[in-house]
Amino acid sequence: MQPMKSDCGWTATWVFWGALTALRLAAAAETFTVATYNLENYVLSATETRSVKPEPARAKIHESIQALRPDVLAVQEIGPPTDLLALQTALKGRGLDYAHWEHVSGWDTNIYVAVLSRFPIVARRSHTNESFLLRGRRFHSSRGFAEVDLEVNRGYRFTLLVAHLKSKRAVGSADEAELREQEAALLRRKIDALLARHPQANLAVVGDLNDTQDSTTIRTVIGRGRTALVDTRPAERNGDDQPHPNPRYAPRNVTWTHHYGKADTYQRVDYILLSPGLAREWQPEGTYVLALPNWGVGSDHRPLLATFQARDP
Repeated sequence: MQPMKSDCGWTATWVFWGALTALRLAAAAETFTVATYNLENYVLSATETRSVKPEPARAKIHESIQALRPDVLAVQEIGPPTDLLALQTALKGRGLDYAHWEHVSGWDTNIYVAVLSRFPIVARRSHTNESFLLRGRRFHSSRGFAEVDLEVNRGYRFTLLVAHLKSKRAVGSADEAELREQEAALLRRKIDALLARHPQANLAVVGDLNDTQDSTTIRTVIGRGRTALVDTRPAERNGDDQPHPNPRYAPRNVTWTHHYGKADTYQRVDYILLSPGLAREWQPEGTYVLALPNWGVGSDHRPLLATFQARDP
């Protein structure tokens, strides 16, 4: 196309090319990925209750993360900030540069939740001292909740909430299921508060929730009605593509994320849950559980990843 010589012609030409460029950018919108991974005691200095993570186990974790290459990585069961920075350095040696991080303390002083990100963290609202009443007694949530806003590009941000709820290990102070359900209620209140302020917020709630999808814990976190979260339900990329014979159930894909050695059971207890706003940008075909040989050398959990388009509709 030859540009016209008049001022009006030049204006029309630039408008045309500007619109064409916008269309091309929209067609090739940037994508980004978010992963979550329970590292099973990634501790580099022994404590009274935790031993040092062996080097082969750490190497397998690094290999797993390298296989995923997430833009944003949420981790559970990491040691103190020095351990997170050691993980950051190890991943940089494998070509993964996570310049931005958030480490969140909690009542448990051995293991924590954290975030590593390629994208800048533009706001931090993490929760480190959450408590609740159960049968007349005050309890503290063992781990804090990470809550950060990340800027993927100048036109797109999203909020990440990272949780690690009470395990199924019995404790003497209270019923473990009731403790986990109370922690789930705390987490849901954070979700409700954010969505009340910003109903169309791009929110991902991720982490080890230590329960199955039919439990009170998971139903509480997901919620109901217009603010209910969407369960991405990542599965292995093993070729499964058929629906369940019973249409009421999800496909029989391999979705387990945790192996419990004592009972020799495999369950899905790690989740990537999305607000309605972020669910519109979710790309299911880029969402999966990593199936890696000898995965269990690194952790008793497998990592999962979801892909998104960085463009609000």
